Amino acid sequence: MTLLIAGLALWYVGHFWKRALPRAHETMGSRAKGVSALLILIGIVFMVIGYRVMESHDLLDYPPALRHVNNLMVLFALYFTSPGPSKGALFYKMRHPMLTGFIIWAVAHIVVNPDLASMILFGALSIWAVLEIIVINRAEPDWQPNPKGTIAKDAMFFVASIVLLAIIGYIHGLIGPTPFGG
Repeated sequence: MTLLIAGLALWYVGHFWKRALPRAHETMGSRAKGVSALLILIGIVFMVIGYRVMESHDLLDYPPALRHVNNLMVLFALYFTSPGPSKGALFYKMRHPMLTGFIIWAVAHIVVNPDLASMILFGALSIWAVLEIIVINRAEPDWQPNPKGTIAKDAMFFVASIVLLAIIGYIHGLIGPTPFGG
């Protein structure tokens, strides 16, 4: 569990230190981005290893039908993390589509992984995304939405999200549990 928590801590620090320590970040200049990227990358490695080695058991049973709910949620998460919301006509006024997609993705994983390791990992990542939205909104209160796009752009990115879901699901099944059953 220590490695998982350390990875989450590095993830948080890598994302928040710019606003928590603005002078230190500013003093480093362009190197600050590299430091952030390195902290986040090491954090991801720690999270993956910590998650895989943590002894954990399911805290409750979940109905198998939730797998379909998970897949639908991940499909929408992929769409929201694509350029679709900012280029299309449906969600162009949404300020944080990528972070919203990240939250949907994390919650989707909690839905089908009722074990302690998943609750810690995906719960902490959900909280991070919510905090990130709050921090950005406070730091940059004057925000203007993108110009309205077309429904065709929404459709194009949604179809791309379906294809990406199939690819990610296939790879996920090769390295871990298959999200599509079987």
